[in-house]
Amino acid sequence: MKLLVIGATGTLGRQIVRRALDEGHEVRCLVRSAQRASFLREWGVELVRGNITKPDGLPPALDTIDAVIDAATARPSESVMEVDWQGKVNLITAIQAAGIKRFIFISILNADRFPHVPLMNVKHCTEKLLAESELDYTVLQPCGFLQGLIGQYAIPILEKQSIWVMGEAAPIAYMDTQDIAKFALRALTVPATLRRSFPLAGPRAWGAYEIIRLCERKCGQDAKISRISLDLLRAIRRLAYFFQWGWNFADRLAFVEVIAGSQPLDAQMEEVYQVFGIDQSEITTVEDYLQEYFSRIMKKLKELDYDRDKAKKKKLPF
Repeated sequence: MKLLVIGATGTLGRQIVRRALDEGHEVRCLVRSAQRASFLREWGVELVRGNITKPDGLPPALDTIDAVIDAATARPSESVMEVDWQGKVNLITAIQAAGIKRFIFISILNADRFPHVPLMNVKHCTEKLLAESELDYTVLQPCGFLQGLIGQYAIPILEKQSIWVMGEAAPIAYMDTQDIAKFALRALTVPATLRRSFPLAGPRAWGAYEIIRLCERKCGQDAKISRISLDLLRAIRRLAYFFQWGWNFADRLAFVEVIAGSQPLDAQMEEVYQVFGIDQSEITTVEDYLQEYFSRIMKKLKELDYDRDKAKKKKLPF
C-alpha cells in the first residue's frame, strides 16, 4: 500500500513511518523542511515539500496515494486554529478531491469533554467533520506518550533539577508511540475499524507522584519537586489572552489545565484490543519503558565515570 504520512518528523509520526516501512508499505511524507526530514530520506521515504495550511501544495503529495495517516499537530509557536483546524479542513478536502477513501486521524482522548480547550475543541470538530464526510476514516484517541516522561521526569531527576507538578496532576494512561503506530497501521487492514473512533490508553493510569517515585527507584536519586496551583495556572492563562503575542501560549495553557486537573485520562481497552487483534501483553508499560531508559542511561554514566578515572590516572608527558 502507498501511504502518505502527515506530521512524519514528530514524536509519533516518525514511529508510524518506521513501522509502515518495516511492514513493507511504500511511504511518502509531506514535510515543511527537507533538512529536518533528512533522516526520513535516509530511511527510503519519498519527501514532498508542503504544508497543510497551504492547500495548493496538497494535490501533488496525494497523487497515487492509497491511504493517508495524519499525526500532525501545531507546534507550541504555531496557531492551533490555523494548523489543527484550517489545515485539517484543507487536508480532508484535498483527500476527497483526490478520490482517496482511507484516512487515519490521530486525535486526543476525551476531546469532546473540553470545548473550552482550543486544541481539544478543534480535534473534536475534526472528528465531527470526518463523520459527515464520505471517507473511510478511523480516529485514534491517545491520551499521552511515554516518550514525554523522559523530559518531564527522568532527565530533571538525573540533572538534579526541579520537576514541576501542576494542580492535582491527573493520572494519565500513557502509551508508547511505537504501540500507537502499531494500532494506526493495523487499522488499514481491519475492516471493523472503518468509520469508527477508538481510545488508546496504556495498561493503567499513572499520577505524577507515582512516576516520580518510580524514577527515583530506578536511578537511585531523589527528585526535587516544585508545585504550581491550578488557580495560578488559570490566572496566567487569562493574563496571556490580553496580549496577541500570548494567544498561542494561552491556548497551550488551557490544554495543560486538563492534565493538571483531577479527572483521570484513561479508557477501557478490551474492545479495542479485540477489534484490532492486538494482545495487551504486547503493549509497553510505564515500568518497562522507564526501566529500559534508566538501564541504558545509568550504564552510559558509569562508562563516562570510568573513562574520566582512566584519564586522571594517565601520567602527563611533561
